[in-house]
Amino acid sequence: MVANRVPDDPLNQDLDALWRATQKRLRASVPESTYRIWFEPLNVAGAAGDTLYLTAPEERVRAWAERRYASLIAEALADSGTPLCRVSFALPRGGDKDTAAGGGVQLNPQYTFDRFVIGPGNRLAHGAALAVAEAPSEAYNPLFLHGPPGLGKTHLLAAIANYLDANAPALSVRYATAESFTNEFVAALKSAGAEGFKARYRDLDVLLIDDVQFLEGKPATEEEFFHTFNALYESGSQLVLSADRIPSELSTLASRLRDRFEWGLTVAMDPPNLTTRLTVLRRLVEEAGVEIADTGALSELAHRIDANVRQLTGALTRVLAHASLMARPLSSELIAEVIPRTRTAAATSAEEIQQRVAEGYGISRAELVGSSRAATPLRARQVAIYLTRELTDLSLPQIGRLYGGRDHSTVLNSLRRVEAGIGADTELAARVDELRGAIHNPTRGAA
Repeated sequence: MVANRVPDDPLNQDLDALWRATQKRLRASVPESTYRIWFEPLNVAGAAGDTLYLTAPEERVRAWAERRYASLIAEALADSGTPLCRVSFALPRGGDKDTAAGGGVQLNPQYTFDRFVIGPGNRLAHGAALAVAEAPSEAYNPLFLHGPPGLGKTHLLAAIANYLDANAPALSVRYATAESFTNEFVAALKSAGAEGFKARYRDLDVLLIDDVQFLEGKPATEEEFFHTFNALYESGSQLVLSADRIPSELSTLASRLRDRFEWGLTVAMDPPNLTTRLTVLRRLVEEAGVEIADTGALSELAHRIDANVRQLTGALTRVLAHASLMARPLSSELIAEVIPRTRTAAATSAEEIQQRVAEGYGISRAELVGSSRAATPLRARQVAIYLTRELTDLSLPQIGRLYGGRDHSTVLNSLRRVEAGIGADTELAARVDELRGAIHNPTRGAA
């Protein structure tokens, strides 16, 4: 769901006071933990007509509050006697600022170097990114970060952009995903706006491109990015790139691009160790203002989720949601109920995952790996790909071959859809948890 833009014509009233009064009513109608996690972080952004616009500091908070609590907020708002009777969630003002984003991509202001948890698997990447932010074009150019999804590559790219926005506002900085670069380029060709596109991407001091593997298999976009890269590099501009693999493994990307990606510093990002995972969890819990029922709760969760920070954050969100909805404390017992213990990659086969997911969705394994775009097989396939990535050590191209020969960008798209869905859809989160449990414990079944 795409958030709305904040309107420019707010109602002539004290919206902050109205929102504080609404929050007071909400606090009285829900458990304190629910209020602190989902309502306290919200801020009023503006109003238009009969709609109050709110913002949230994190996408997961916005998505959950919008899906689960929009009607409750509207009811509390209506009790104040205001003509505002609807609630919508909006991007914060300045969210389309060019120094912070490109092609409609909004940077998360929470993605800063101070908030990045450093561990053995990402220490070098953090140091290199900070060096680039402090001295663009003088440290490493290009800087190429690589590793599986969820390890913090986007965080570091955004941290560079946010750092420069705050400390070197005179520099022209643009952050974009390779997907948004592609979409902008295609749109520019259709509208005869190629020169404007080139100006946006070549007249820069710093360009940060996330997920460059998305350029694979798109010859025209590759050609344009090749010339963009050359123009920026030759003019002394800083380039920072990220991908899910090292440049040499981007096999379908033009060799001249792969070579250029390796001209500077290439840094791997590895999964967080136990200490790093515990640090991440402690920070998230502290920021959410949640009380922990027993000292071993976070350790229990850190042991159960060892793949990446994104999955760790998602698991904590699910636990906090269960705690809030069931009015239970955050405890080891609750974590054991909500988050099944993972098995090692060697102990889980892709074939086993496919079979369990197919059974869980009531389809055949052939339908699961086939080409059907019907809703049930499509969703089942996305979930199976997600679990295959989580529970095995297979690469994205290897996973694609197991699911009908799909390319890695299709696999990556499935991962993103399920990751986003888990944070916003409790039914999907429960289904994924149930299937994960069935894979870990085959006798339990996946119905």
